[in-house]
Amino acid sequence: MKLRPCIDIHNGKVKQIVGESLQDSGDTARENFAADHDAVFFADYFEGCGLSGGHIILLNAKDSPFFEATKGQALSVLKAYPGKWQLGGGVNADNAAEYIRLGASHVIVTSFVFHDGMTDMERLKAVADQVGKEHLVLDLSCKRRGDSYYLTTDRWQTLTDIPVDLTLMEQLAPYCDEFLIHGADAEGKRAGVEKQLVRMLGDWEGIPVTYAGGIGSMKDLREFYRLGKGKPDYTIGSALRIFGGTLEIRELTASFVEPDAAQSKA
Repeated sequence: MKLRPCIDIHNGKVKQIVGESLQDSGDTARENFAADHDAVFFADYFEGCGLSGGHIILLNAKDSPFFEATKGQALSVLKAYPGKWQLGGGVNADNAAEYIRLGASHVIVTSFVFHDGMTDMERLKAVADQVGKEHLVLDLSCKRRGDSYYLTTDRWQTLTDIPVDLTLMEQLAPYCDEFLIHGADAEGKRAGVEKQLVRMLGDWEGIPVTYAGGIGSMKDLREFYRLGKGKPDYTIGSALRIFGGTLEIRELTASFVEPDAAQSKA
């Protein structure tokens, strides 16, 4: 279990947002943090902290007037650190191989595979054929409805009827290298993790999983460790000091140990 860095880019700037507030209409979102520095600045910082296996997410739709600026920020990181960052946001079978060629270690795919209320296995196989399963991450970000979690697409804006559970993970694992799972209801709120979801991830015995959403304190991190049985990796966004929060990366461990040993700086 280790901390994975993340860089979210919206309207051409590095930001931390409340995930469920993102709207393509008007390219709006409720912001926790908007950076004055570019994406490479943050990549340099994470590299200096010894963190690896992180992801960059493009939060603008392809038809947004901000998309090229957002994409340009992401590509600058891939150029500076080839083979070290995963990239997601609008990835499909037509552009996945190009992102790998430009320096992404993996591409992260959601909406291309999960669309019209279904899991499109032909599309999944197509993108896996383009880049190889060793370069593919499937984003199974989800929201709770009743007692279950359901997949979200279109940058967390569309709630589907596809349940996110161990059965789905077992079905998809042969085609990808990792899963990335945002607890979208908790994303950006720093109010604790999606407990039931994290418990489920603690029961997963397959390929690596990274969880994001709601970790805002060392107390939250200890609970995540307990519920997930120390198995999933995790990301912290808005709560990090570098993104305007209070948690100091250098006081967390990249290769995670018992969390009571790690301390946060107020």
